Amino acid sequence: MSIFEIIMLLCFGAAWPVSIAKSFRTRSNGGKSLAFLLIIIVGYAAGITHKLLYKPDFVVWLYAINAAMVAIDAGLWIRNRRLEPVAEKVD
Repeated sequence: MSIFEIIMLLCFGAAWPVSIAKSFRTRSNGGKSLAFLLIIIVGYAAGITHKLLYKPDFVVWLYAINAAMVAIDAGLWIRNRRLEPVAEKVD
């Protein structure tokens, strides 16, 4: 376990709720990419795998929580993608 790894995960973890709230509130994907979100999920999955296989400690939960938040944001991206054409027709 490294304090720097913990700080990194806490900082990233603080950013995802803001992104989720914006996605939910605006119903827009403005500047977001599903591919980017999926790459982030793969990165967190790699971190989880490393922790479980080589260095098991509580930090694995930070990876899991962050991965879950990114998955929620990806789900909102999909929802917003479906809603955007409807919003464009209304305007």
